[in-house]
Amino acid sequence: MSAPTANARRIRLLVLDVDGILSNGLLIYGNQGEEMKTFHTEDGLGIKLLQRSGIEVAIITGRESAIVARRASELGIERLIQGREDKLHALRELVAELEVELHEVAYMGDDLPDLAAIAKVGLGMTVASANPFVKEHALWCSQRSAGRGAVREAAEFILQAQGKLDDIRQRYLSGEPG
Repeated sequence: MSAPTANARRIRLLVLDVDGILSNGLLIYGNQGEEMKTFHTEDGLGIKLLQRSGIEVAIITGRESAIVARRASELGIERLIQGREDKLHALRELVAELEVELHEVAYMGDDLPDLAAIAKVGLGMTVASANPFVKEHALWCSQRSAGRGAVREAAEFILQAQGKLDDIRQRYLSGEPG
């Protein structure tokens, strides 16, 4: 069993960055100054599958955005930390609050502000489109790019390692996804 798979078996919390993970990282502004982001529905389902399997999902992002708050609410993500560039410190506060150990956490980020958190958790994860230096230090890297189903791929990796993915797929096949 590979180290990423062994570590994924212990995961109780997945923490996600937003720009460059849940979104493609592009910042789009309208003429009225409004911000727009795109999110992939496959990532949303992956998050819900984790939650239904008893794995909590949280977001730590350096920017503040009403769009992110809306998406987190839609997905039932209760732990949303915005406006924090000190992501490792924010992560430590979060795990203390949730009474989770760092080795039970997967953190998925794509750039230098995520690097310390990626290095300290049990399963440091990134995306195919991540900064090359971050990719060197992550334990697991998706084949998909940010905002294009990479979070779903990470969710399925964790669920597969924990022996839960086949049962989930069978429930969907039988028409009972809940």
